[in-house]
Amino acid sequence: MNLCATEHTLKSWDGAEIFYRAWIPDAPASNAVLLFHRGHEHSARWQETVDALDFKDVAVFAWDQRGHGRSPGERGSAENLAVVIKDSDVFARHVCATHGFPMENVAVVAHSVGAVIATAWVHDYAPPIRALVLATPAFRVKLYIPLAIPALRLKKWLSGKGGGIVKSYVKAKVLTHDSEQQRNYEADPMIFRQIAVNILLGLFDTSTRLLADAGAITVPTLILAAENDWVVKLGAQQTFYRGLSSRIKQMEIYPGFYHAIFHERDRASVVRRIRTFLDDAFTRSDHRAELLDADKGGYTRTEYDLLRGPTNIVWRLMRTSMKTGGMLSDCIRLGWKSGFDSGVTLDRVYENKPAGITPLGKLIDYFYLNSIGWRGIRIRRQNLQNALRDCIETVHQSGRPVRLLDIASGPGRYILETMQSMQRIPISATLRDYQQINVDAARKLSETLGIADAVCCIGDAFDRASLAGIAPRPTIAIVSGLYELIPENDRLAQSLGGIADALEDGGYLIYTSQPWHPQVEFIARVLTNREGQPWIMRRRTQAEMDALVRAAGFEKISQEIDLWGIFTVSVAQKRSMAMASPSS
Repeated sequence: MNLCATEHTLKSWDGAEIFYRAWIPDAPASNAVLLFHRGHEHSARWQETVDALDFKDVAVFAWDQRGHGRSPGERGSAENLAVVIKDSDVFARHVCATHGFPMENVAVVAHSVGAVIATAWVHDYAPPIRALVLATPAFRVKLYIPLAIPALRLKKWLSGKGGGIVKSYVKAKVLTHDSEQQRNYEADPMIFRQIAVNILLGLFDTSTRLLADAGAITVPTLILAAENDWVVKLGAQQTFYRGLSSRIKQMEIYPGFYHAIFHERDRASVVRRIRTFLDDAFTRSDHRAELLDADKGGYTRTEYDLLRGPTNIVWRLMRTSMKTGGMLSDCIRLGWKSGFDSGVTLDRVYENKPAGITPLGKLIDYFYLNSIGWRGIRIRRQNLQNALRDCIETVHQSGRPVRLLDIASGPGRYILETMQSMQRIPISATLRDYQQINVDAARKLSETLGIADAVCCIGDAFDRASLAGIAPRPTIAIVSGLYELIPENDRLAQSLGGIADALEDGGYLIYTSQPWHPQVEFIARVLTNREGQPWIMRRRTQAEMDALVRAAGFEKISQEIDLWGIFTVSVAQKRSMAMASPSS
């Protein structure tokens, strides 16, 4: 017997009420499937697919994406695509918390634009889900107008806002061969034709990142493609498939099918394929990839090894220009002196005040400070401070003392400024760094800000015994911008183990990661680190970083990420004791 959907809402991270439907079987369900609809559509369009899947003991949930169906917002619009991806994380966590499913027992089926959103969520937030099914994913939309993307970027720039909206050219007759389904599509009052320019551009840019970094994804994945797709490009789907690191990955291309494969004539074959894949995923016990040894061999280790190889003349010329004309810039000059990854350099980046020798030097400084990496770093700092404030409030409200530990603080500006802004709460802090220049800078800043209860001292962030011996025991530990610089996982394991030893039961760990960077080769070939050596980073996927944190005895409870998917700030809790999570 077919299940009727129940209707629900959830409050997303910004208070928006997102609508979703749930199909919950009478039999106890230990597994769940999340459905992400295609662009222009809504969750009710999944009813026939849910009926055909005919799960007896699996609950199914489908949302109306922000700006779609019965969820709020201008149709086809949002502030940016990152907002929608963050909504996805809230949706999944809400379903797990409200309906009683561990994330490890969740699978995702997503269609078209929804498939890109779901893939970005898996890539950026690394939820430990069972399986990912991507149906005709819109990694590259077929824009039949020449130079459409540059034209849309110009339109957005000229508008100074989101760029307005564009009307979709897609008609029902190029989505499905089924004439009844064509009529249903055209008559549905909740299906609309428009999409915001900034969302369309965000879809393109996010897809570019996912195509380049598909190797970061290890979740078992099934891709379903349509041979005669008038809407999206099959070649991009095949490129993504080849790049996946998933141990279990499969792809099916349906001959003659149009884009809307869940509403095509032979859609039963699509549903059978999905059901078989999900049944296998839910019965498999080894669905998690082993990532603790990813530093010894794997996707990002390969990238790291190649970056350590010989450079070419283009990079040598760029390095020469940075060491000559670039020296007019105050920030570039400081980077060559103390390392582009040093605490004092980052302090200047946070300050974000262009300066240099001559107006040309100031102009160079301006462009340098506004490169995508440094813009992301400043957003990381904001996210870090927000996470710190939330954790402080949570610990304080629980009646426990707020004791902070930063194991590699640099000058400690974000912690000291947070302490100054929250003087109503008694807060103490231990700021450790391995360089005396940073310890001295932290002491000076704490005096300037009038922070009395901050101990600034030399400390090794990778000495487990030293960390474990910190007294009194902290309730909140922070490690920011450090692990991204260390390629070896065993050193991180020692550091994380020391933090776990030091923290009180139920304490919080705030940690950062850099799962993606569009300038990673430029940084490796041109810039130097605080040791005066080429600044070559081995990126850790978010899944790898989270696996290391989990192995140390923590459970991740929240995450923030910038618009470009470069820097993440996560909060994890020491598993020994259950506590309310800090507000997001």
